[in-house]
Amino acid sequence: MSRSTAFIFAHPDDETFLCASLIKRLAEQGEAPVLLLATRGDAGKKNGDVGHLSNEELGAQREREMINAANILGLGKVEHLGYPDGKLKEIEASTFTERVIDFIREHRPEVVVTFPEDGGNFHPDHMTISKIATSAVLSGRCPSVQKLYYIASNTLKENGHHPSITLDTEPYWAMKAEALRAHASQIYAIKRYFGDLESFPENRRYESFVLAWERGAWYPSRLEQWIYDGII
Repeated sequence: MSRSTAFIFAHPDDETFLCASLIKRLAEQGEAPVLLLATRGDAGKKNGDVGHLSNEELGAQREREMINAANILGLGKVEHLGYPDGKLKEIEASTFTERVIDFIREHRPEVVVTFPEDGGNFHPDHMTISKIATSAVLSGRCPSVQKLYYIASNTLKENGHHPSITLDTEPYWAMKAEALRAHASQIYAIKRYFGDLESFPENRRYESFVLAWERGAWYPSRLEQWIYDGII
């Protein structure tokens, strides 16, 4: 029986940094994982040789890069809300949430994956999309969603919330490196985080996910084999 997972993030490349192996494994199992991005990443000029581009030009380039990365990852669909990069906290929350609800209702995922409340690194855009995606799942208007996962973060761990699922990226590293290279405009940030992409970065070996919510229960504490464990 086919299942569906929706990934909801702020910028193109968030999905590859944090979930490339998970997305690819879903695709290899015959799923069609979908991705919603709140921005086009149009303010990310310091992370590559793109300072000469206007925000509009950079946004268009990053959309093209995202198409290439999506093909590598096996994403079935990518949608952009087109909000200004770096300014998500300024967007009217009810309209923002409504658009995320529309996306979820269209694609009917059983599982949603997004940033934790702290955004993983306290980036305001990451924190905002976490809040909005969570509000959408909890709205009562997305009945397909049975589970919500947050990307594991130090703050979650400090609060006693440990990963439910951890994936070893080493078997997928060649694919993940290729998808990262597809986000060429952000290569400086990518290399700061992962190194030169030629060798496997042991310090970035794992992708980890905390089960934040499941059918009304917050932070069920258990280890899982796969994200569809317990799906009805």
